[in-house]
Amino acid sequence: MPATRRRHTRRNSEQIKAPLISGARREIPTYDLMHDEGLELIEARSEQLLQEVGVKFLDDPEALKLWRASGADVSGDRVRFPPGLLQNLLKTAPRVFRQHARNPARTVELGGNNVIFAPAYGMPFVSDLDGGRRYGTIRDFENLTKLVYTSPWLHHSGGTTCEPTDLPVNKRHLDMVYAHLKWTDKPFMGSVTAPERAADSIEMARIAFGSDFVDRNCVIMANINMNSPLVFDYAMSGAIRTYAAAGQCPVIVPFVLGGATAPVSMIAAVTQAYSEVLVGCALAQLVRPGAPVIFGNFVTSVDLKTGSPSFGTPESALASYVAGQLARRVGLPVRCSGAFTSSKLPDAQAMMESVTALHAAVLSGANFVLQSAGWLEGALTLSYEKLVMDADYLGAMHRFLAGLTLEDDAFAMDAFAEVGPGGHFFGCAHTLRHYETAFYDAELSDTQAFENWSEKGAADMAQRANAKWKSSLKEYDAPHLDEGIDEELQAFMARRKEQLPDIWH
Repeated sequence: MPATRRRHTRRNSEQIKAPLISGARREIPTYDLMHDEGLELIEARSEQLLQEVGVKFLDDPEALKLWRASGADVSGDRVRFPPGLLQNLLKTAPRVFRQHARNPARTVELGGNNVIFAPAYGMPFVSDLDGGRRYGTIRDFENLTKLVYTSPWLHHSGGTTCEPTDLPVNKRHLDMVYAHLKWTDKPFMGSVTAPERAADSIEMARIAFGSDFVDRNCVIMANINMNSPLVFDYAMSGAIRTYAAAGQCPVIVPFVLGGATAPVSMIAAVTQAYSEVLVGCALAQLVRPGAPVIFGNFVTSVDLKTGSPSFGTPESALASYVAGQLARRVGLPVRCSGAFTSSKLPDAQAMMESVTALHAAVLSGANFVLQSAGWLEGALTLSYEKLVMDADYLGAMHRFLAGLTLEDDAFAMDAFAEVGPGGHFFGCAHTLRHYETAFYDAELSDTQAFENWSEKGAADMAQRANAKWKSSLKEYDAPHLDEGIDEELQAFMARRKEQLPDIWH
């Protein structure tokens, strides 16, 4: 099938069936927590760590070969980096790039003042008020993909929103990538659990977009979690190399837990995470200079009484602010925290912790906010209700990011003249002109009087969210996918599944 025919699936804007917002624009300043001297000290300690301790690359001789050729000190599987090597390699990485969507109107731009929200990622369990907590299935994965598609506030389909545990481990990536291509036309992420699964994800993108187009443009991203502290295993380094070689974007995200996978001192954890990110991003540039990469940040703490990760903490918020500053100094788009929580339910704790983490991401300067909707139980569970609750709150974040306008009409001098001292503004001309757009109208929040709320069933927000996701799925209307491309995708999946034995662990 020629590449030109493949690209015919991307539709004109008038054909879009879900509300379309291709990203938020930050019109407010970032919060710079750390002064320049502090950032320079972090960078110096990072150089010391990388030169004296280094990073391990397990079972990846190709990565070791690349590092040796670059001038790094390679001893066994340990790589030590001379000062300035990584920063020099990163000069070829783009500061701003586009990830193209199947529908061009949904293409997103990463970097600069752009903010892209994507849903939760990697959860083995799902939950809802009707079925409770359970292992995720491919049906859940498809449902969640459709729900993300219907929300205007989520610009990106994400990746492994939940693990479809009813499918073999070594084959489920095919069904997940297919779901992102079939049930949405937003940008998406591919598999990273093995280099060959990364390659399958890229090949499916080539079927959907055309090989020539994929070679020249980023159409797929990948979330790379290294084995903190200071280890890249073959699955992760191999996936970085696979995506970068194809000109696609790895998002390098250390999994840094202060007190567990990093020191308890948060500044040490930030220094470690910064060091690990530089190594992963630089590896992508060694493979293909100019390949897009994203500076990822995932730094939080553990409860030292239980060893469990804790989220929405002041320490993790501080880490996000510094990570954003460091990423801007390197010149890379940055991914920071999302709607994190340790809560097991979509309750007050969940939203309190999530809002703390999400505001830190927005104010830190994050360009890509993965995990921005649906997260529960420290990344173990994706909640249907919390997905739509968080998405509703992301609408408020769009308004917050827009800041305040200084246009003449916004000062409402005509309204002051009309109403005068002691009056009210409910019915004045200025209010009527802006009635529908003046304030963000949260869909799930309830502002009616207690008596009216009580008479209508006294539903709390989780119950309202339960009704919302059900109605969204009922009303869901799939975007068009060319029949020939659909057939080719299914044929590729069938062929690959036939070639592989089922592996369930």
